[in-house]
Amino acid sequence: MIPGSAVYHVVEAMAPLYTAAVLGYASVRWLKAFSDEQCAGINHFVALYAVPVLIFHMVSTNDPYHMNERLIAADTLQKAIILLALTAWAFWAHFRRRRGGGDGKPAAAAGAASPIKWVVTNFSVASLPNTIIMGVPLLDGMYGSVSGGLMKQIVVMQFCIWYNVVIFLYEFMAARDSTTKISPVVSAAENGGRSIDAEENQVVVNIEITEMAAAAAASPTASTDSSGAEEAAAAVPAAALVQQVPPVKVVLWMAVKKLLQIPNTYASFLGLIWSLMAFKIGFSMPKIVGDSLFIIYTTAVGLSMFASGTFIARQSRFVPCGYTIASLSMVLKFLIGPVLMLLVSLAIGMHGTLLHIAVVQAALPLAVTSFVYAEEYKVHADIMSTGVILGIFISLPVTIVYYILLGL
Repeated sequence: MIPGSAVYHVVEAMAPLYTAAVLGYASVRWLKAFSDEQCAGINHFVALYAVPVLIFHMVSTNDPYHMNERLIAADTLQKAIILLALTAWAFWAHFRRRRGGGDGKPAAAAGAASPIKWVVTNFSVASLPNTIIMGVPLLDGMYGSVSGGLMKQIVVMQFCIWYNVVIFLYEFMAARDSTTKISPVVSAAENGGRSIDAEENQVVVNIEITEMAAAAAASPTASTDSSGAEEAAAAVPAAALVQQVPPVKVVLWMAVKKLLQIPNTYASFLGLIWSLMAFKIGFSMPKIVGDSLFIIYTTAVGLSMFASGTFIARQSRFVPCGYTIASLSMVLKFLIGPVLMLLVSLAIGMHGTLLHIAVVQAALPLAVTSFVYAEEYKVHADIMSTGVILGIFISLPVTIVYYILLGL
C-alpha cells in the first residue's frame, strides 16, 4: 500500500497548482483585476514563450540513448490506437453529415460542429496525462525513484510527437476555416441588400474578399433597411448558401507551413538535437543559458493553472462544459485510457513494476498544457479546463485504486 508520506508528497505537489488556479479565478470573478483581453494575453504568453522553453528543457535534459523501449512502444501504441479510432469516427461522421446535407437541408444545418474538434479534444483528454507535475511525486511514492526517469521519457515523446500532432490538427482546422468558400449572397446580406449581378452568384474563394465585405458592411452606406437584405437572401436558392470546403491539399499545406513556424516545433527538435549531441559527447548547458531558460520555463505550469482559473471565472457556471460532458471526459480519462494502456502493455510483453507504472501514469489527470492550446485555438477550452481542475481532484483516489488492483 502507498505510504502516508507519499500521499502527503502528492498533496504537497498539488497545492501550488490549486493556489495558482484559485488566484486566477478570484482575480477575475471577484477582484475584476483582468479583462478578457488581458486573460488572453496571459495565455498567449504561456503558449508562445513559457511552454516552448519548458519543452526544450525537458527534451534537452533527457538521455535519448537510455530510454525504455517497451514503455515507449506501449505509450505510442496506446496513443496511436486512440487517434486512429477517433479519426475513423471523424470520417464516418463527416460522410454521414454530407449525406444528411443532400436531403434538401444545407450542409451547415446538417452538422455545425466539426468532428475534428472532438478528435483533438478526446485524444488530449484520453492520452495526454500530467506526468511531470503529478506523475513524478505520485509514482515515486508508489514505485520508487526509478519511475521519475520513466515519466520524463513519456513527456519527451509527448512534446516531440504528440503535441505536434495536436497542434497540427488545430492548425488544420484554422487553415480550413480561413479558406472556406462563401456565397456572395452572404456578402450581399451583410451589405444591406444591394443588387447582385449574375456573375456575382459564383462562389467567392479568396478570404480577403470576405474581409472586404465585412468592411463594406461597417460603412455608412450599408445602413439600409434590413428587410432588403432578407429579400436578397431569399431570392437566391438555398443551395447557394452552402459553404464549400477547399481542397484538402491546400489546407494540409497551409497547416504544415504554420506548424513549421510556431515555437513548439523548434523547441522540440532543437531540444532533441541538443540531447543527442550532449549525451553522446558529454557536455552540459552553460550556466548562463540554463539559468536564463529556468526563469522562463518555471512560469509555464503556474501561469497555465492561473489561466485555467481565469477561464472558469469568465464562464456562467463552475463546470462550463456541463456535468454530462464532464462525466464522459472523466470516464475517457480515468477508465478508457488506462485500460487501453493495460491491454497494449500486456500485448507487447510488459510485466511487473514497468507494467504498473505504465498503467498508473495513464490514469493521471489531464496535462495543463492541453488547456493552454485549447484556449489559444478556441477549441473546447471549457472541456479542457474542467478536465484539468476536476482531474487533479479525482486522480489521487483513482490512481491509488489502480495501484491496489495491479498489486493483487
